[in-house]
Amino acid sequence: MYDYRRMTPEQRAYVLDLRKTRGHPWHGPPHAGNEAGYRIVTAACYEHRHLLSTPERLEWFEDELLATLHCAGVVCAAWCVLPNHYHALVLIEDVRGFSRVLGQLHGRTSHRVNLDDGTPGRKVWFRCQDRFMRSERHFHTTCNYIHHNPVRHGYVHKWQDWLFSSVHGYLETKGRDWLLDMWREYPLKNYGDKWDVFKTA
Repeated sequence: MYDYRRMTPEQRAYVLDLRKTRGHPWHGPPHAGNEAGYRIVTAACYEHRHLLSTPERLEWFEDELLATLHCAGVVCAAWCVLPNHYHALVLIEDVRGFSRVLGQLHGRTSHRVNLDDGTPGRKVWFRCQDRFMRSERHFHTTCNYIHHNPVRHGYVHKWQDWLFSSVHGYLETKGRDWLLDMWREYPLKNYGDKWDVFKTA
């Protein structure tokens, strides 16, 4: 994400020219087309800072995220909010419209976090990226990945010990045995190793 800072001026010019030529955003990851369907959406706090570091703030942002998705009519199949990033598996019909909604969420929550911290104007979020679900297997593996994320990053030892995710709804409606079956049927292998590199505190 921050490779651009380490590039030489020539490398930066080349990358920028390549992005312009391909019609991609100049300084952010491209969104994978406008096709309707499920996508995993990931957004990180700027420079991976732990700006959602208290249980109260995590709960508040989770509520804001879910309310925003609900008001926009977006189905959310899974989510997880961590101190410096979040993942959501959402059904998006209109990618550009969804990007606007997410931008408004980030603007609103940035303002509130900075107001609470006494840091007006500080950059809170660093864009977001999404990946389109190519198959049912990809979808279910992504659900497992999202629920496993707090374990992956060392916050807890078991999924159910992290309060700020959709795993509790699945435990209530589907049950523990179903979740274990899904975990065995759709293993993570190296899912996320190249792109989910957020650091714990």
